[in-house]
Amino acid sequence: MASSRPLLMASPRIPSSHDFQSISTLNDLLKPASTDFNNPFESSVNSESIVHSSSRRTGTSYQRRASASNSVREMNFGDLGSRSVSYGSNRVESEGFGTSQKEINDEDARLIYINDPAKTNAKYEFSNNSIRTSKYSVISFLPRNLFEQFHRVAYIYFLLIAILNQLPQLAVFGRGASILPLAFVLFVSAIKDAYEDLRRHRSDRVENNRLASVLVNGRFQMKKWKHIQVGEIIKVPSDQSLPCDIVLLSTSDQTGVAYVQTINIDGESNLKTRYAKQETLLKNPEKEKISGFIKCEKPNRNIYGFLANMEIDGKKMPLGPTNVILRGCELKNTEWAIGVVVYAGRETKAMLNSSGAPSKRSRLETQMNREIILLSLFLVVLCTIVSTLFGIWLARHKDELNTLPYYRKKTFAGGKEEDYNYYGLAPEIFFTFLMSVIVFQIMIPISLYISMELVRVGQSYFMVRDDDMYDEASHSRFQCRALNINEDLGQIKYVFSDKTGTLTENKMEFKCASIYGADYSSGAACEKVGYTVQVDGQVLRPKMKVKVDPGLERLAKSGKGTHEGKCIHDFFVALAACNTIVPILTDSNDPTVRLIDYQGESPDEQALVYAAAAYGFMLLERTSGHIDIDVLGERLRFDVLGLHEFDSDRKRMSVVLRCPDNIVKVFVKGADTTMFSLINKSLNLDVIHATEAHIQKYSSHGLRTLVIGMRELNGPEFEQWQSSYEASSTALMGRAAKLHQVASSVEKNLTILGASGIEDKLQQGVPEAIESLRIAGIKVWVLTGDKQETAISIGYSSKLLTGEMTQIIINSSRKESCRRRLQEALDMLRNCTRSSRPVALITDGTSLVYILDSELEEELFLLASECAVVMCCRVAPLQKAGIVALIKNRTDDMTLAIGDGANDVSMIQVADVGVGISGQEGRQAVMASDFAVGQFRFLVPLLFVHGHWNYQRMGYLILYNFYRNSVFVLLMFWYTLFTDYTLTTAITEWSSMLYSVIYTSFPTIAVGILDKDLSRRTLLRYPQLYRPGQREDCYNPKLFWITMVDTLWQSLVVYFIPLAAYWKTTIDGSSLGDLWTLVVVCLVNLHLAMDVVRWNWIMHVVIWGSIFATIICLIIIDAIPFLPGYWAVFHIAGTASFWLCLLAVPIAGIIPRFVVKILSQFLCPDDIQIAREAEKFGHLIGRGGSEIEMNRSSNPLRRQMS
Repeated sequence: MASSRPLLMASPRIPSSHDFQSISTLNDLLKPASTDFNNPFESSVNSESIVHSSSRRTGTSYQRRASASNSVREMNFGDLGSRSVSYGSNRVESEGFGTSQKEINDEDARLIYINDPAKTNAKYEFSNNSIRTSKYSVISFLPRNLFEQFHRVAYIYFLLIAILNQLPQLAVFGRGASILPLAFVLFVSAIKDAYEDLRRHRSDRVENNRLASVLVNGRFQMKKWKHIQVGEIIKVPSDQSLPCDIVLLSTSDQTGVAYVQTINIDGESNLKTRYAKQETLLKNPEKEKISGFIKCEKPNRNIYGFLANMEIDGKKMPLGPTNVILRGCELKNTEWAIGVVVYAGRETKAMLNSSGAPSKRSRLETQMNREIILLSLFLVVLCTIVSTLFGIWLARHKDELNTLPYYRKKTFAGGKEEDYNYYGLAPEIFFTFLMSVIVFQIMIPISLYISMELVRVGQSYFMVRDDDMYDEASHSRFQCRALNINEDLGQIKYVFSDKTGTLTENKMEFKCASIYGADYSSGAACEKVGYTVQVDGQVLRPKMKVKVDPGLERLAKSGKGTHEGKCIHDFFVALAACNTIVPILTDSNDPTVRLIDYQGESPDEQALVYAAAAYGFMLLERTSGHIDIDVLGERLRFDVLGLHEFDSDRKRMSVVLRCPDNIVKVFVKGADTTMFSLINKSLNLDVIHATEAHIQKYSSHGLRTLVIGMRELNGPEFEQWQSSYEASSTALMGRAAKLHQVASSVEKNLTILGASGIEDKLQQGVPEAIESLRIAGIKVWVLTGDKQETAISIGYSSKLLTGEMTQIIINSSRKESCRRRLQEALDMLRNCTRSSRPVALITDGTSLVYILDSELEEELFLLASECAVVMCCRVAPLQKAGIVALIKNRTDDMTLAIGDGANDVSMIQVADVGVGISGQEGRQAVMASDFAVGQFRFLVPLLFVHGHWNYQRMGYLILYNFYRNSVFVLLMFWYTLFTDYTLTTAITEWSSMLYSVIYTSFPTIAVGILDKDLSRRTLLRYPQLYRPGQREDCYNPKLFWITMVDTLWQSLVVYFIPLAAYWKTTIDGSSLGDLWTLVVVCLVNLHLAMDVVRWNWIMHVVIWGSIFATIICLIIIDAIPFLPGYWAVFHIAGTASFWLCLLAVPIAGIIPRFVVKILSQFLCPDDIQIAREAEKFGHLIGRGGSEIEMNRSSNPLRRQMS
């Protein structure tokens, strides 16, 4: 009869790098636009982040970054105090955002007098430039470190036990021995913390003692960084780091441009431009005194925003983010830069952002507390039994207490009769209870905590050294940034993923274009070495190669003689000029050839500029006032009259140029959702329709699209725009709103030039990884800022969406509409559930504005939790965090968030496990994460292999520690019952202390680090084997109680067999105690050995070596004359019963467990056991179509896979 059990099928193969082919994905617009553009939240965030100056600026990504940074800030640093975080748009409090987004008022400003630090610091003494990243000082180390360590309740418990043992009435063990275990644990942790802090002290000392050139008495002199003050003027040479945050005054460049690298701030290696104001550019502080002041915002964490005004020689001017250079940035391609210090030391933006990710506790450790409470109650029960029975014994023998040798009530010392340490019946019962707590204290295993820490360190070492998670492209290994949640990787149920840079490479390549209604995407593109030009006897060519369309290339070279040629000319001029790219010359292997490396913050802009160069429109130079472009061999200069940067409200950018023929033109590029509304539809309607069709075609092929438009400005229009632009740029209040109005006045009635298609490829192995995650029962949700078509396309190409899925799409701009669509979706979901069709939910950020933080949130949860796939498009960073919180707060399932950019930090920190990707968008996500990987596909070995191993090992480690200590406590409990409840112990105090430290600790640590229930190959081949972690099969209340029942049996065997063997013999209690110690150590180590799956030489050494170490310790302890039980072990070892007990007790104790284990594996084997047997008989797997039959489960996802 055919089996009805599900089949364990192989996972999709994760190919090696040479197996991959190019996979196109659908994306939208620029990555900087990855926010919800239509909700009031984003508008409010970006209301004041665009701060222009009379100097031309760069940095199209500032608005996106300001938005992301502020969203992150609300989640990361708790600026809201007791306020609850609102994930929707309508209830976001402005206090959650940096002051960079608001107008400066007197309360929120600081006044800095240029080159006058004394006057600057006279009223308010600002922070000096000394930094401190260390936690402790010599004086504060001991109290603060102890305070932090005693945050663990178990440490307080053992401290109280040690204090009780110091009281004469309660002293059971030696006073030193009772303190030693806790002191050892505290000492080891303190040494570790001290070593780490010492390294921080040394780093701080080196940093603070670095030298910088500071203007003192009219001359620049060297000064230590720690002595620099706010208001001083400093000079920074090329390739040097900035010691503090400065406002740029002048540079070696005649136009006031400085190039900086911000890799130490945000991880981005691309050069960024900063500008000095024209009013200060020509001032030499060594020859003439610069007088004035700066009124700027108070220190805040927003590294992408800065709002200030500067007054020089009576003239006021605005300052923005491009006028300031932050501490940690490096000056590049600029000989020197001079600036005035505005923030120093701990008030610099870099130091304010130095906080790490929030502390997280593993699910297993949280659940462990439940069992610790149960063990504590069990301890109370044992102590209550002992004290109660002791009270009964006292009452029965009250007439004999005066003369009982081992309980003498009366003392006749000094010829005077009096009570000897007897306080009455009730106090004696109470004291006995407390003494019982001291004797049975190891019921709560203090060694468990340090064992868990050591095991996690060992596990992290092997995860970091795993070559399967080494990214050759970025030369980066796996990073374990949070040691305390390793085991959570084995219980993940939901994965929330960003798209661009996480599922895709975020490396853009120009693929095709639509120019004036003509589609240039069908031709066979060929790769060119690149267009080259000759300048000063040297050949210049672009650093990157671009595939070009032969037909388009031929038309581009034909010139502007035809209308078609003129449109192509304007299209590529727009691509080369409408951006913030900076061309940097680099050397090549050929000394006669130099390469042009186009540096910029947006990969999309880089791709467009490289494409323009490939077609003969090569950007050669960019300054604050002009752009030089080589157009088909002729170098042309375009004067930059104004730049309206990209922002998430307009979703476009524009540049106003005076062309070589003196015609003023406005070039605009942006998202199709806004650009088509600006096109003059009275002209060339056929071209507009054709372009729209081409954009739809490009999107369906997974390309990111931009629309390019242009208009000419006549004399009056230009003059009106110029006056408005200059007035708005220098406005002290409402600057951003005025600049928006000015931009809108020229970004209208455009002539459409065309559209571009850029490919963002899927990362290697993404489809196979997602399919494996799905087979493992993990739901993958994609949260992206891109448009819906892009998300759907990436869903199909990555195998997240399939053809058999029913798609439920919710796009609503009103609350009532959202409510209606949610109800309709729930009805549809019920119909799909009856037909067993998987459902995919697709929604957008506008809908989430009205759903999150409202009564509709519960309906969204009911809908989304039943869907196989959820995709959220056009979502803001806080909305991403809100979606994660929706699942985390309403279910017990473990969540994992993975992303690569600053806009992913919020969801990474909200999720149970946060994973950052070292991608193209910097290191913000990595810095805020718990773990970091190079590519998305590394989630598969991270979860299926290391996550599975870590969870299985840690679950066993905790249960084993409970079992090991409980056996020992119950052994002493039985002895107490047979000694009239006097709490005397046959086992010496030193053996009691060493039991958890030396006798049994090392084997558990070795197993927790090295044991493997299944091989890596099997775990990767059969993703279903990940599900036991989701079901908590390795650690749950049922296993705990089974362990406790087994513990009870083993304690009875350990105590009564030796007792029976030596009943009515001359062997004393100390000798019997040594036998009990030895047999219990043998038993628990054999118990552990029976559960070890992968044996190696280390396992043998620690398990059998622990038994040998116990024997040695017993011999040493009993050989010391002044310790109790002198020579006891030698007395009992000379009897035959001693050796029989050593053999009989472990066998009798383990037999029940062994029998139950064999029967359970034979009658109802679980998935792990089936796979283990298949590994043992390798011929059953590894053949092409072979499958392993798996057990049924109540989990509906555990069905037959075909």
